This record gives sequence, C-alpha cells and structure tokens, in this order.
Amino acid sequence: MSCQVGLITKKMFLIAKSDDYAGQDPFDGLNSKLFELFPRLKRGLVGLAWIQLHKRSAVNLRPLCGVPKKRNPKGIGLFILGLLEDYKATNEKIYLDEAKELADWLLTQQSDKATWQHSCWGYHFDWNARAFFVPKGKPNVITTIYVAQALYALSEVTCENKYREPALDSAHFIVKTLYKESDNKQFFGYIPGENTFVHNASLWGAAWVAKVATLTSNEHYKQLALNAARQSVKGQGADGSWVYGARHHHQFIDGFHTGYNLEALRLLSDTLNTDEFEESIKLGLQYYKEHLFEADGTAKYYNNNRYPLDMHSVSQAIFTLLKVGKTAEDFAMAEKIINRSIGTLYLSKEQRFIYQKNKLFTNKINYIRWTQAWVYYSFAYFHSQKNSQQSRS
Repeated sequence: MSCQVGLITKKMFLIAKSDDYAGQDPFDGLNSKLFELFPRLKRGLVGLAWIQLHKRSAVNLRPLCGVPKKRNPKGIGLFILGLLEDYKATNEKIYLDEAKELADWLLTQQSDKATWQHSCWGYHFDWNARAFFVPKGKPNVITTIYVAQALYALSEVTCENKYREPALDSAHFIVKTLYKESDNKQFFGYIPGENTFVHNASLWGAAWVAKVATLTSNEHYKQLALNAARQSVKGQGADGSWVYGARHHHQFIDGFHTGYNLEALRLLSDTLNTDEFEESIKLGLQYYKEHLFEADGTAKYYNNNRYPLDMHSVSQAIFTLLKVGKTAEDFAMAEKIINRSIGTLYLSKEQRFIYQKNKLFTNKINYIRWTQAWVYYSFAYFHSQKNSQQSRS
C-alpha cells in the first residue's frame, strides 16, 4: 500500500511540474475574459451565479469562457510542503530545488505591502460570496497561513532568512488586520474588513500567531491566540462537533473543516505547551472519527450526508489522524481512507483524482489547488510517516 501511495505521489508531482503547477480552480470563473468587457458584472448576483455555474457544472466550461490556467498561492504552498516531505523521505535534491523555485515565486506574489504593511497572500481570482466580494490578490487568513507554513518549513531546511522573515511577518498582518472583538467574541477574521466568525479561519489564525509568538517570545500575541482558541472551544458542541461558523447559512458540520479545527488546536496547544484544550481535542476527535467516516473508509462530506465525496475530506483526514490522533489505530484508519479514495476517486489512466462524486453524477474536472495539491501534500506526508515508522520497527 505504501508503495502504491509513493508511486501515485511521484506521478502527481511530475504531472504538476510539467504543467508548471498551473491549473484551474472551482472558484476561478470570474477570471473569464468575458469580464474584461463587462467588469461591473463580477459583483452582485451575476458574479455569484457565474461562479456557482462553473463550480457546480460537471462539464468544464472554462476553456469556452476564456478562463486561463494559473498558479494559486495556496496551492503552491501545499506543493512546497509536499515537496519537503518527499525530500525528507528520499533526500533527492530535485524536491528541494523545486520547493525553493516555487517559494521564490511566492515571494513575488505577496499582496500589496503599501496597503497591508506586512506579508500576506490571497487568491489569484476575484471571489464573489454571499456576504462579500473579494478582489483578486486581497489577502485572506487561510492562504496566508499555508503560504507562511510552507516558507517557514523551507527556511528550516535551507536556513535562509528570505523565507523565514516573511513567514514570521505574516503574523503581524493577522494580528493587526484580522484580530476582531465583535459581538462579544474574540477571534481572527477570514478577510480584512469583515466580521464574520468562522471557526477554522479563527483557529488557524490563532495557531499561526501562537507559533510565531513562541518563536519571537511575544507574550501579547500568545494571549490573543489563546483568546481566539477559547472562543472556538466555547462554541464547540457538547458532542464535540463544530458548525462551520456563526451566520445562519454556516450551521452545517463537515469533515475537512472539523479536521482543520482539530489540527489547528493541536498545533496551538503543542506550540504554547498547554493542556488547556486537551478535553476539547479529545471530544472533537472522537466526534470526527465516529460521525464523518463510514466503516469502509469513505470520508463523508457532512456529518449527515456522505455526498459529495471529495478528496479534500480525504487529505485532511490524513493530517488529522496522523497529527492529532497519532495512535496505531489512527494510522490504520488513515490507510483505510486512502485505499477507499483510490478505489472510488482516482482516475488511473489520467493518474489524478477527480473533484467530487455526487449521488447522481461525478465531476471529473481537474482542479489544481482544491484537489491535486492537497492530495500531493497529504499523500507525501503519509508516505514519509510510513517510511519513518517502518525504519523504526
């Protein structure tokens, strides 16, 4: 099984490299050349409907609509993290060289420092959601954190400050721009200027701020991180579950965001050397394992609905089980989930994973950031951990 994962991972790397790590995204519809003629239509109902049309259609309309394949900063961050896992497992220089080349590109893609003052990153497309419109390049907490994690991890290998400094600097952006005290809540927001409370965004913001606070001995930042973590623990259900966020349309429980929450809370706890959140992590992990997977290893999307089957759920399961659970039982469960995903979501001829399988249809569109980058990083991480486990036994 480990051999199969290793082969799939290597092929995914080679394909991504041959494509220059560029591709399409579920939410990139507004990059259509049609909007060069009608830019005002990006906002409001037209833009929202256009994004949903491209996201939900099982037929890839992007070539017809002039939506180009591009690199996504978050996707590149995920590839760097996967490349470093492959470098750790093989000591082959090609992986480190690729990681450095991609990191150098990320340094050129920072959101406008004249506006945001500190290192931060956003998506490569305009994004129209129900609650707000986010222009291309406007930073968000999740993209910033995955890029920062990748740059910091690379700096640990290369000892180069050009990667370390922007990674640490990103925490200043998160604190100064995204920390909120609103509606009797203390949390980190998703994007500048919005007060929407979303657990995974706040917890990942807290986890990264805690990491940087520890590295730089910043007691104020440690306290802000603890404030945000306590807010999400307070919002955890008695059964260990988390709904996505505070808005009325955020009252759902899904697999990969639950996994995000647990991974972030584990990182924060380890970084700050605190056991304050152990009961919350234990209860949340128990809920996650019992309600978001089926006996055959199928990773469910929602707690009350398996569909759509999505490799994002699989990839996060690998990280959550191996980084939060850490037991032999968790490792075995991750193996079962991987095997099931290869059997149900892998296109062996094309040597890639599909986007989503729904009850009545399958969406096979190739998405680089949402699907392939996540799978590459998670499979590389699993393969590296498996090799390490075998070498110790």
